[in-house]
This record gives sequence, C-alpha cells and structure tokens, in this order.
Amino acid sequence: MLLDEMSKLLDRHARTDRKTAVEGVQACRFDRTAPPVVGMSGTVLAVIAQGGKRLALGDHLYEYGRGQYLVTSVDLPVTGRPIDTGEPTLGFGMVLNPADIAELLLEADPQDLPAPARSIRAGIAVTDAPAELLDAIVRLLRLLDRPADRKILAPMIKKEILWYLLRGQQGSVIRQLGLADSSLAHISRAARWIRENYADSFRVEDLARTVGMSASTFHRNFSAVTGTSPVQFQKHIRLQEARLLLASHPSDIAGVSHAVGYDSSSQFSREYRRMFGAAPSQDSARLRATQTPSAFPVP
Repeated sequence: MLLDEMSKLLDRHARTDRKTAVEGVQACRFDRTAPPVVGMSGTVLAVIAQGGKRLALGDHLYEYGRGQYLVTSVDLPVTGRPIDTGEPTLGFGMVLNPADIAELLLEADPQDLPAPARSIRAGIAVTDAPAELLDAIVRLLRLLDRPADRKILAPMIKKEILWYLLRGQQGSVIRQLGLADSSLAHISRAARWIRENYADSFRVEDLARTVGMSASTFHRNFSAVTGTSPVQFQKHIRLQEARLLLASHPSDIAGVSHAVGYDSSSQFSREYRRMFGAAPSQDSARLRATQTPSAFPVP
C-alpha cells in the first residue's frame, strides 16, 4: 500500500530538524507522548502516513490521521500535538508557495479547475487524500534515495502535487492562495503585517483600509480565515515571541513583556499563563529542561 511505503520512507528520512534534501519538503516523526507545541503553522500541505495529529486554532480543533491531508492557507498561530494511537506519528510536509501556485494557474485551463469559492473559507482544512496525491508524494520521497534523479524530477513532482491539490476538494482555497488580489491574499497581507509589527498597537479600521477592505468586511473575513479577531491574533503572536525571548532571558519578565508590546507585566503574566498553562518563569524553566521546540513543526 502507498501509505505503508510512505511510512517507511518518512521513518527512514526523518531528522530532528525535519528537513530533507528537497527544498520545502519535510519528513516528520513525532513521538506519541510528545507535549503540545505552540507556534506558527506556515502555509503548508501536511499528509499523515501513520498515527495522527490534533491542531488547535483559537476555539477550533482540527484532527487528521492516516491517509488524510491538512492545508493551511495562511500562516497562523496554532497549537499542535500528536494523537496517541499507540505508535509514532509520521507525516509529510510541503511548503505551499503562492508564486508556484500562481504560475500553475497561468498554465491551467480554468475549466479543469473547481469553481472559485463564493465566500472566504477558514485558513485550515482537512481532507481525505486521493490515491494520485499519495502516489506523487511517495515518488517524491523515493527521490531522497536517488540524488542523481532528484535535481531534475523533484520540481516536476512538486508541481504535480500542487496540481492535484488544485483539482481536489480544497482546490478553491489553494487557488486563492495563488491570486494576488483574492480576499485570502488581502487577509494574508494583514496577518503578515501584524506578525511583523506585533509589538505595535493598531486600529482595525486602519489595517482594513491598508488592504483595501471596509472595517466590517475585513473583521468578518479575518475571523473566518484565522478563527480569531485581529487583536486576539496579535496577542497570540506577542505571547509566542515572548516565549522565544524568555528562553534566553528567563529572569527578565518585565523586560520581555515590554519588548513584545505589553504595558503591564501582571497582564502579560496572566495571559501567558492562560495560553501556555504556566507562569512565564516556570514555563521558561520547563522549556530549558526539556528543550522542547518553540516553533510549530509541520505537518
């Protein structure tokens, strides 16, 4: 079976940093008892060959297991952990590059693709993987053992994988990712601005105007895609950045809280505990002791 071969290839090539010899492709192995990890999702395709994963975005929970794929069309603050199925979780990840999708859309006949979505959709979707998609992934993973073929064939197979995504159930979402003027692209730009300026305060009305939307449309679309409001999105980014800073400055709680945009250290500590389940000092000590990664790994 394709999934069995995929599992063997992933298990053999999975490394601590999850990188492979093919750019933008990851081979992931997660222990079934691994703790939750909080971080940014990236825009990715993630396919589970063995085990399962659970992903939380705001108040929404997504689960995907063997033979299913997850797509994230916006870089989102998420919490992920493996589902304990009695065996390690093995997954394939591939970065979704909007430029690659845009190029493929230019080559494609629109009649061969699903109709564009009438309304904006959530930035995360889970779907059963069709056989042709799994077959392409297995062929791509086989190239990890064939360096002479990899340079020529890997880009072709990555393009094939994107094509199957565009033709699949999440095709309308993938399509929006490649269109510079789509509603999803506008929300992505706003989310990117918040990530890059997370320590600065902002008015939702001003950010909506920047991406060419009315305040009400922007707020509705942002919440639909990200599962949270722009202000809550910024708070998640601030707290994640604070967690990274605390790894190297564990005793400077006030300095870290100020650096990520908080005026009140007590408010920072309350919200940090609510998000990570421990006070900043306790959480940073736990992270240093366990060396838990602070960035969310795909898939």
